[in-house]
Amino acid sequence: MKVLITGATGFVGNYTVMELLKYKEHEIIATGFEPNQDVKDFPWFNNVKYISHDLNEEKDNYYSFFGKPDILIHLSWEGLPNFKELYHFERNTINNYNFIKNMVINGLKDINIIGTCFEYGMQSGSLSEDIPSRPVNAYALGKNTLREYIEELNKNYEFDFKWIRLFYMYGKGQNPKSILPLLDKALDNNEEVFNMSGGEQLRDYLRISKVAENIVKISLQRKVIGIINNCKKHFCHYSTAFNLTDICV
Repeated sequence: MKVLITGATGFVGNYTVMELLKYKEHEIIATGFEPNQDVKDFPWFNNVKYISHDLNEEKDNYYSFFGKPDILIHLSWEGLPNFKELYHFERNTINNYNFIKNMVINGLKDINIIGTCFEYGMQSGSLSEDIPSRPVNAYALGKNTLREYIEELNKNYEFDFKWIRLFYMYGKGQNPKSILPLLDKALDNNEEVFNMSGGEQLRDYLRISKVAENIVKISLQRKVIGIINNCKKHFCHYSTAFNLTDICV
């Protein structure tokens, strides 16, 4: 089968492409806004068809433009980790919806889109897929609204739709402004103090390679559709996550 991965050059996208390459029977089309010369050093570059493109640009037929893929793994989303910026729902939601709708009306039948645990809002503890969403920041609102738009689209067009909610991740290549890379930097600089909360929050942490493995497995199957939580299914206190001996094994 032919699989299109958007956002392939991002933190999650890079690992997802590498994981999908383990499945030799699939042809991979990867896309990102970076030009080819800026992507050629990625370890997967010579093993996929890379198409540089800004998905904010409108096209008459994105499905044909990307070679009529059988499966879409849609990881692209601008502006992270700035979770509070209004463009998440003022621009990203509608631009992503227009891209997905364009793909659907032109023939795509299997759509996998990345969601976020932030859709649950301030709820903590065990969070199942059927718990109502309560987004409290712009990023979560933008993502949650996109999911609702695609669900409505699915009532008018027949396609498999999987909404893969990601939780907390860690691993090489993570945004340097994320909490664990910031802690690593503080340790490297021998800083005696690291400013953070008291660590009482409960969080579900998963290594990025496992996150990517789950994304690929979910995307390649068609038995389970709808919202799917991509997580470890057990959680720890935030302070426990900062024990690098525990989290990095």
